[in-house]
Amino acid sequence: MTDSATVSSLALVVSCLALAVSALTAWLTLLRKGEIHMTQPTMIYFGPDGGSKAEAPHEKVFLRTLLFSTGKRGHIIENMFVRLHRGETRQNFNIWTYGENDLHRGSGLFVPDTGFAANHHFLLPPDGTSFRFLTGQYVLDVFATKIGVRKPRLLCTVKLEITSENYAALGNPATAYTLTGRRMRHATSLMFAHRHRSKSLHF
Repeated sequence: MTDSATVSSLALVVSCLALAVSALTAWLTLLRKGEIHMTQPTMIYFGPDGGSKAEAPHEKVFLRTLLFSTGKRGHIIENMFVRLHRGETRQNFNIWTYGENDLHRGSGLFVPDTGFAANHHFLLPPDGTSFRFLTGQYVLDVFATKIGVRKPRLLCTVKLEITSENYAALGNPATAYTLTGRRMRHATSLMFAHRHRSKSLHF
């Protein structure tokens, strides 16, 4: 009788543990929303957009990164933009396009838990706003707005600098950086390569 009761108790404990594991698995895979995150950009570019030669080039910020969701269900990004700080100056670049060779105007991008890697181009708003990339310290904030959520989420902050040496060597207000270890380093050759292949859309 005692052995039978012990077996029944063990069976009940095992059943409860199995139920708990199933509930946890369901929460992690089906119910948990998670959040959107991004890796530190492997390349960042400041300067004129290499679009149509018939038009004056528009200033832009370019970066490459991996967006990913911490929830199995993934998330839908409605919009992305970057905010650039230099001293007391603050400017949003809110025209967002992304892609590799063919660029798409950013709208309704699904980000799965496995991640989505792409090039992202951010241009100035089409209201006549101008911005000059001068020497100095910069802080770049990357934001994303999820569908159904009004407040943008800050995904990443990167601190950069355009030195007078970089500026003079390039001969124009444009510069690029690549990720080396945990630091962003100036990369002139990559900047020129990117300028020739960039074909951003401007609206």
